[in-house]
Amino acid sequence: MSEHASKGRLPLSGIRVIDYSHFLAGPHMARSLAAMGADVIKVERPALGDAGRRHAHFKDGISGYFLQQNMGKRGICINIKDPRGLEMMHRLVKSADVFLENYRPGALKKLGLGYEDLSRLNEGLVYCSVSAYGHTGPDSSRPGFGLIAEAKSGAMAQVGFPGEAPPLLRMPLADMYTGTHGVAAICAALLGRVTTGRGQHIDLALYDCVVSMHDYAVQQYYLSGGKVMPKPTGNDQPESTVYGVFGTADGRYVVVAAQVDEAWLRLARLMGGEELAADTRFHDQESRNANREAALAFVREWTSARTASQCMAELDGAGIPGALVQNIEEVINDPQIIARNMIVEQEHPLLGTVKLPNLPYRFSDCDTTPSMPAPLLGQHNREVARELGFDPEEIERMNAEGVLHEEAALERVRKAS
Repeated sequence: MSEHASKGRLPLSGIRVIDYSHFLAGPHMARSLAAMGADVIKVERPALGDAGRRHAHFKDGISGYFLQQNMGKRGICINIKDPRGLEMMHRLVKSADVFLENYRPGALKKLGLGYEDLSRLNEGLVYCSVSAYGHTGPDSSRPGFGLIAEAKSGAMAQVGFPGEAPPLLRMPLADMYTGTHGVAAICAALLGRVTTGRGQHIDLALYDCVVSMHDYAVQQYYLSGGKVMPKPTGNDQPESTVYGVFGTADGRYVVVAAQVDEAWLRLARLMGGEELAADTRFHDQESRNANREAALAFVREWTSARTASQCMAELDGAGIPGALVQNIEEVINDPQIIARNMIVEQEHPLLGTVKLPNLPYRFSDCDTTPSMPAPLLGQHNREVARELGFDPEEIERMNAEGVLHEEAALERVRKAS
């Protein structure tokens, strides 16, 4: 990062976000806004806080899951069922630009924190809701998680091998993609507010977001008049031969993406010289798809006779898109990942140095590397309360009477500092 970039003003500087969400989609969205400069205040409920704090992997009782999705935020823990806690939340809302939540539709309305209630306090408020199915439709009241959306969306029905149960995707596709859509929608609503002066309610559904990702299956079904039903195909993509995963002589796997005619010709020359390149069975994608098994057999024979590193050296040398299927240790030590600053190092008050995945934002005039680790529970209660106009005596009284809650470790941190 250049010296100029590190000193630039972040795009969302001056924007205040209330993160009243838990687990993943909402916290990831708020973390992203924080990275771009927003003052994100995470609000948690006594006494356990965000359920993500109890999600593995743990070190010294602290969740890495929570650390990753909540870095860059300040944190408060208040009892909004106490009138003083609700008053504090209302003052916070009046000072904010964005409120985001991911509870089941209607749950926050019962607490006086629905969009209608909060927009009366602050007509410029952009209120973003994330739920499994959205706030309308016959399933709107049903509970759900990312796995539910991935199963219902048709995504899982296309992965794995025929005749076997589809595998779990092992990365939270629905939650992370919904969080990213939320960032885009919030920024758009904030831009629209410049001319209208009014905020609005954004209604995001995990299910909607995964269905929107279909780049091929839905149009394939419709344009075929319902005759073509996408199915699991194992290690390759039948409509894009050659585009798949292949084993190597040393037990590793590489992916080869030679579905484009020019890439196929380079691969054919690499595997079998001009004779294979001239084979008319493979001259365009339609013919390669029609002769898929024959094309794949050539690739399997070629990769299985070489180690993974040999495959990659030859593919790279010929300009053919390919990659080693890497494990996590290889990923975090990949020179490209290091060069792109995709692993962020932070100093945590209890754990010391921690390393976590960074976000992919790269601006020319500013550095979006998170400035602080995820908050301890209730870490910024006093600080935020002072900003909202509560006097020291009120703050201490609310703290003593449980309106404000903080974890015991905070006292150790204060003494150590």
